[in-house]
Amino acid sequence: MVKSPKGRIGRLPNIWDSSAIVEFLRHGVTLGLLLIFCSPVHRNHMRLRPALISDLPVLRLWDEKAHVKAARGKDRPFDWEGALNRRVDWGELLIAESEGRPVAFIEIIDPAREDGHYWGSIEEGLRAIDIWIGEEADLGRGLGTRIMRLGLERCFADPRVEAVLLDPLAANTRVHRFYERLGFARMGPRRFGQDDCVVYRLDRSAWEQQSRKEVQSWPRND
Repeated sequence: MVKSPKGRIGRLPNIWDSSAIVEFLRHGVTLGLLLIFCSPVHRNHMRLRPALISDLPVLRLWDEKAHVKAARGKDRPFDWEGALNRRVDWGELLIAESEGRPVAFIEIIDPAREDGHYWGSIEEGLRAIDIWIGEEADLGRGLGTRIMRLGLERCFADPRVEAVLLDPLAANTRVHRFYERLGFARMGPRRFGQDDCVVYRLDRSAWEQQSRKEVQSWPRND
């Protein structure tokens, strides 16, 4: 149950009606929240939570997975213990849970303020996301799409954020297609450290447009 725009607790109106979508937006309900709370897959209880020091064993286990190593390229081994014990105001480390089970790691940073200057000199008003699914058995199950929706909603919940960036490896063409389906635009190649990557960008306007399309594509119950 959710609070309706008029303040009553009750069932949602027909959100596939464009007038209902406009009414939700007028009352501060973002399209991302509609996707998260009203989507047919919401019942599967995907959520993001802060990564904790107690997650250290599972993160180290995931680090040894072949598909994770391939996605991370030639990056140096991640200092998980140091990162999990550190609190910064320019980023967050998150665990994605499905039905209470950890399934993926996601990092969100402000690339203009991140102290390692990974993105170099860059404009304000951006966020950058890094994500990988931990277990091979969880690949190809649609978890990545749901996690990215939650991550994007988290980024764009800040009205100062104008766009979100990604930097997948250039050779990982499968993930390129995945990000393009989510609405990301290919900006071009860029080398980060020893890795050849491709930069993708999703502007707020494109995210809102993509969210509207997804809401309108849900099956009707009327």
